[in-house]
Amino acid sequence: MIEIKQATKIYHQGMKEIRALRDISLTIARGEFLSIMGPSGSGKSTLLNLIGGLDQPTSGEIFIDSIPLHGIPDDELTLIRRRRIGFIFQFFNLLPILTAAENAGLPLLLEGLPFSKVKPRAEALLRKVGLAERIEHRPEQLSGGEMQRVAIARALITNPAVLLADEPTGNLDSHTSEEIFRLLSGLHAEGQTIVMVTHDRFAAGHGTRLITLKDGALDQDTATGARVQ
Repeated sequence: MIEIKQATKIYHQGMKEIRALRDISLTIARGEFLSIMGPSGSGKSTLLNLIGGLDQPTSGEIFIDSIPLHGIPDDELTLIRRRRIGFIFQFFNLLPILTAAENAGLPLLLEGLPFSKVKPRAEALLRKVGLAERIEHRPEQLSGGEMQRVAIARALITNPAVLLADEPTGNLDSHTSEEIFRLLSGLHAEGQTIVMVTHDRFAAGHGTRLITLKDGALDQDTATGARVQ
């Protein structure tokens, strides 16, 4: 489903060349729950950004469902991100003036659909993530865990091919984090493909496969033995 072929990413700081990723080749199957770990500066967030089309490789190729994410115009890449990829970030990124339903429906609203058509799906997803009583609440009225659930609903609104999570519980306490991981495991059990960056080995254990990066290169690639919860 996702195929990365010899992807390298180089940044330049003045005269200094920084190789954030080095010749990464990786295949992620449909329905997989892949965790990515590595020390700070190992390239894990850079890899997630390439998979999500937020950045492009300096060299190499990246495909999602055989659609190239490399070497294409920014407007095409934007449409692919919006329609085929769901993002969950550490800092939620909710708009404070919008309700939970409006935040959840935002990707479809950006497509030009009226809220009257978006609202039923947004509300159904909010109920799915356990926020039936928070549909009309704004972010300031929600806890951190509830805001992340809204963000998950927003990521799912377009029925994405893959869900990308970058330290999704980095701002949450351990109890709330476990609730979020149970939710992600439940989505995986329904067939959702998930790729998650984390620094926490316990968190990584919720996935079914773990890769570790070191100095921008693939270091280990193992099955975790995790079972769908």
